[in-house]
Amino acid sequence: MSRRALVTGGAGFIGSHVVRHCLELGHDVWVVDDLSGGFAENIPAGAVFVKGSIADSEFVDTLFEQERFDYVYHLAAYAAEGLSHFIRRFNYTNNVIGSINVLNAAIRQGDVSRFVFTSSIAVYGTNQLPMTEDLVPMPEDPYGIAKYAVELDLRAAREMFGLEFTVFRPHNVYGEHQNIGDRYRNVVGIFMNQAMHGRPMTIFGDGSQSRAFSHIDDVAPVIARSVLQDEAANEVFNVGADQATTVAELAELVASALGVEPLIERVPARNEVAHAFASHEKARQLLGAGPTVPLDEGIRRMAAWARSHGPRQSEPFEGIEVTRNFPAAWAGDIATS
Repeated sequence: MSRRALVTGGAGFIGSHVVRHCLELGHDVWVVDDLSGGFAENIPAGAVFVKGSIADSEFVDTLFEQERFDYVYHLAAYAAEGLSHFIRRFNYTNNVIGSINVLNAAIRQGDVSRFVFTSSIAVYGTNQLPMTEDLVPMPEDPYGIAKYAVELDLRAAREMFGLEFTVFRPHNVYGEHQNIGDRYRNVVGIFMNQAMHGRPMTIFGDGSQSRAFSHIDDVAPVIARSVLQDEAANEVFNVGADQATTVAELAELVASALGVEPLIERVPARNEVAHAFASHEKARQLLGAGPTVPLDEGIRRMAAWARSHGPRQSEPFEGIEVTRNFPAAWAGDIATS
């Protein structure tokens, strides 16, 4: 008998790929998304799409009452670490309160088999390398704080109500379906969009900051199948690529994949973690996970997809809440509401 799965944020980048893999596992899949960062065309055929916001508790409660789910994959979030300092209310409303609305509904339903939450390595903060799941999280930005708060609440819900959970901490995920028009997050997409518009790729500082860029095919399948693995119950896993690459090196790879000259514009450095890479030994041992897509191949695959879809218009975030110390490269984006 097929199982009923809810994927929040299922029209978004990672979420739409998780939906595809859930369908391949034979689940009946419902997608909830408000389309603020995702696109309806991302949703695979066969999934039931319900437009709505997880910040609306009545909407979430009604959906659970009407459909009743076996599995909940909670991926809806606004994942912009750097910008989160300046949109704190928006960040906590969407990434904490919205998450708690979904968690409350799952607890009230009473028979959800597993609640899968996509967190982030932003919970670790800085100077904790390699990032391993046994480290004490020390998030340094509101986005990381929000993600860790939900992780802690899942543990509390497990103790109080017996709800099984699995937490994944992916990092710097890129690939097909990414919103390359988002100027604040996902540097691979930002670079591709800038290059396809014929503009220089913007690098904060000297470009020596490094990340382990992870192709979506190294992340989404692991998340999707975790509900079928007892070893994943009530555990936290890093998931993604092992090899760190500097932002400057990434720009060269993107330019090469698109067949353009690597035009670079260096802007003042912003306050961000300099180096971030994680160990995935726990996921390999318990879940059989492991990176499979080399960075150059993944970049080529995403570039081919991006060229076929064309560049997107990049719009500023409307509603910056704090303008003090706002990065100079984004200064023209300030539009308070």
